[in-house]
Amino acid sequence: MKNDIVHEVEQYFTQKRDNDLVKETLEGKEASFAKLVSLYKKRVEAVGMGFFRNKTDTEDFVQDVFLKTYTNISTFRGESLFSTWLTRIAYTTAINIKNRRKEYEPLSDENLIPSQSVTPEEDEMRRITVDAVHEAVKELPERYAICLDLYFFYDIPYEEVAVITGLPVNTIKSHIFRAKKILRSKLKDFT
Repeated sequence: MKNDIVHEVEQYFTQKRDNDLVKETLEGKEASFAKLVSLYKKRVEAVGMGFFRNKTDTEDFVQDVFLKTYTNISTFRGESLFSTWLTRIAYTTAINIKNRRKEYEPLSDENLIPSQSVTPEEDEMRRITVDAVHEAVKELPERYAICLDLYFFYDIPYEEVAVITGLPVNTIKSHIFRAKKILRSKLKDFT
């Protein structure tokens, strides 16, 4: 309960800060947009790496996303968080690029799984586990993998995943449930 209140207060101030920066950007203050870029560049890069898996394509993608964001910032109505709106632009841009290329690789990267290891044996087990999870996630249907990535790896709530993907919340929950079921089945022999 206390954590929920703290989260709501943090979210309120984040939304207020972002809305103020958007308003200032619309008034022609370039420094305000630069501040938005610095606040959310890592998020956009993470989306890009999840789709493109290389630095060069990701850098081009990030520039494209922020150019689209700047060009369309007047359409931001403040009904959702700016981060959700921006992630939707990033997601849509990445999907459009990938549809042209016909490939998608989920972001189940070992850098996202915190290391608690102390011994070389535990490090090796962790590496093997990460490789197994990575391979299993790559075999998921794309629609499941995308929802799973956004929810677990980006820590985005169901409602925001729905806004980003354009899918209903219940569909998101269903995709994530099915993805976990498939992963559980694929990884049961591993444990």
